[in-house]
Amino acid sequence: MCVAWIPVLCLGVCLLLPEPVGSDGGVPIAITCSTRGLDIRKEKADVLCPGSCPLEEFSIFGNIVYASVSSICGAAVHRGVISNSGGPVRVYSLPGRENYSSVVANGIQSQTLSRWSASFTVTKGKSGSQEATGQAVSTAHPPTGKRLKKTPEKKTGNKNCKADIAFLIDGSFNIGQRRFNLQKNFVGKVALMLGIGTEGPHVGLVQASEHPKIEFYLKNFTSAKDVLFAIKEVGFRGGNSNTGKALKHTAQKFFTADTGVRKGIPKVVVVFIDGWPSDDIEEAGIVAREFGVNVFIVSVAKPIPEELGMVQDVAFVDKAVCRNNGFFSYHMPNWFGTTKYVKPLVQKLCTHEQMMCSKTCYNSVNIAFLIDGSSSVGDNNFRLMLEFVSNIAKTFEISDIGAKIATVQFTYDQRTEFSFTDYSTKENVLAVIRNIRYMSGGTATGDAISFTVRNVFGPVKESPNKNFLVIVTDGQSYDDVQGPAAAAHDAGITIFSVGVAWAPLDDLKDMASKPKESHAFFTREFTGLEPIVSDVIRGICRDFLESQQ
Repeated sequence: MCVAWIPVLCLGVCLLLPEPVGSDGGVPIAITCSTRGLDIRKEKADVLCPGSCPLEEFSIFGNIVYASVSSICGAAVHRGVISNSGGPVRVYSLPGRENYSSVVANGIQSQTLSRWSASFTVTKGKSGSQEATGQAVSTAHPPTGKRLKKTPEKKTGNKNCKADIAFLIDGSFNIGQRRFNLQKNFVGKVALMLGIGTEGPHVGLVQASEHPKIEFYLKNFTSAKDVLFAIKEVGFRGGNSNTGKALKHTAQKFFTADTGVRKGIPKVVVVFIDGWPSDDIEEAGIVAREFGVNVFIVSVAKPIPEELGMVQDVAFVDKAVCRNNGFFSYHMPNWFGTTKYVKPLVQKLCTHEQMMCSKTCYNSVNIAFLIDGSSSVGDNNFRLMLEFVSNIAKTFEISDIGAKIATVQFTYDQRTEFSFTDYSTKENVLAVIRNIRYMSGGTATGDAISFTVRNVFGPVKESPNKNFLVIVTDGQSYDDVQGPAAAAHDAGITIFSVGVAWAPLDDLKDMASKPKESHAFFTREFTGLEPIVSDVIRGICRDFLESQQ
């Protein structure tokens, strides 16, 4: 049989696709407006698109080469192969690619996609006159002559659900093809309800089987629609479940900056186990905790009594989860009728303050700085105090769900420079600290402590973060400091006192938390504040860790 070749794409290099001789004798397959490339499981196929498809409902990713989740008829109209009155189209399957571009053509706006496993392109069908020339149709003008608006920005997602989540699904022979599909369906429902978006939760998928496979990363898709397509595309792998191996692999390889992990956002693995794992999961749970990953176990169909002898460790759930407190484990009796279990699981995954394994001293503290603005300090030394505060603050992961910073300046009066809820980025916090104006006046440290406890810590008393107060002063207070400091300690606030020049050691010790020697610091010169920065940071992290025990 001889084969003719058709030039289809000419973008510097022409792509030649084979035209099978004798194909003119076949009848095109009638498809719908929403039939996608992945629904045609042939290398080449002739299809017939209906007329009057609603253009606004076409879902298309790419230009000339389209992701296989795209509508075939939409791609054909976009490329100019047919008009919206429909007609015959020839579809060629192509390999997947890393990036699909967004282009306005023939009244349709295609969308970008960062990665997909398969692609296709289209030419005129066999009853058309000539095959497409391969020239891209990328005019920004639809047939009406009006310019289309720019593609709207992707939805930001549920901003109240901050999490980077890996779904670790069971792809072993233990679950089988049918339950595997039901599992994917459930994961899709959870992903949809989470409210995925650029500023909301991000998700990825890992399949546990003989060897674990990361199906897609956090950075690959930031819209629920793309994630649902990606989940549907995942194929069943088979083999042993090896959940422990897959969990360890996920903790070590999935959560990196290169794969889309965001700073200050809890890292979560939701592990689906149908029955029981075929390998050791306890060690994997320990590794995950060391990497700051919160492990959830969703167990389905617990082993029946006759099967318990096959289970290596009947307490595997308690040993694998982030904390053995009931929050991180979730059970469903089977894969049928799981819709009612979606919302409760989503609520757990969106409760970021419960994500204990991702909490560190750098992202789970509230630190208020009480800065002496009295006349004895002077403007130049006041700037050195602000530099001291900045050097401590910039060490922490400041965000709306992470570490929070506040500052109060005091003389006889007090002035809140900014509170814990005013700024949620490190850049903003450091900029405001630099611009604090020197007050000048007397020294009433006791009143300033009481003011800070009441007005700065009071509004965040329900916060899960641990509270710290760092006092920087250069002289003796005109009022009592011991009573207000004791009240602060009783309110759960850890105090570090930092004295300079004429600050009495007795006052510093009266204010500092116990043990006094590790919470009170003194230097003769303001330039001596710099070495104390690391001491205060180490002290905050030490106290935080002790509070977690």
